[in-house]
Amino acid sequence: MKNGSNDSGAPPKRFYEAVTTGAIPGGWRILLDGRPVKTPQRAELVLPTATLADAIAREWRAQNTQINPASMPLTKLANTAIDAVTPNLASVAEDVLSFAARDLICYRASAPESLAERQRASWDPLLAWAEQRFGARFISTVGIMPVDQPPESLAALRGAVERFGRFELTAVHVMTTLTGSAVLALAQSAGRLSPEECWAAAHIDEDYQTSHWGEDAEARKRRGLRFADMRAACEFFRLSRAQ
Repeated sequence: MKNGSNDSGAPPKRFYEAVTTGAIPGGWRILLDGRPVKTPQRAELVLPTATLADAIAREWRAQNTQINPASMPLTKLANTAIDAVTPNLASVAEDVLSFAARDLICYRASAPESLAERQRASWDPLLAWAEQRFGARFISTVGIMPVDQPPESLAALRGAVERFGRFELTAVHVMTTLTGSAVLALAQSAGRLSPEECWAAAHIDEDYQTSHWGEDAEARKRRGLRFADMRAACEFFRLSRAQ
């Protein structure tokens, strides 16, 4: 976010009055007093849909006397899509697929049985969904020793991941890294899971331990911040393809 930035380390002051959006060839842009917003790498912030542009414009309008980047998650994701993901599409897709090869929901607890049952109830239907949706059959195992997934299943998932545009892929990558599961990220992006359902499915083990031993305030704060990032990624994905 270069506009209005400084080198002192202090939050930049709001330097604009009007925030508008405008259509240009290839997308929509954000204008601050008529000047286009630039990414940190000085590329123009061009968005794929009017709805995403409107949402990012609202983030800029909501700033007070100083600009708080932490309150602008959609802007941050758009900057990432343009500056970091666009020149590295293949490697970002490969990173998502590396999670699929060792997907969280394929590794199950042997005990206690109540935890194992929670995992089966949540994760087995999602593995069945992945097989039906993508033709990707995943093998689950008890314990943490790595199990190799069928190459044809990973190839099927590769096709799905590589069809995403740069904005969609940015969101899916964030969802995947936050949950530890490419299957969960794809299920959320396809509308199979809500953001809350996806997050709960990724934290069955943690929630089980918390229900028995409690949760400290610092852990609760960290999880809240991570879930805020998850919700932003889900919203970014949805707005990136909204018509």
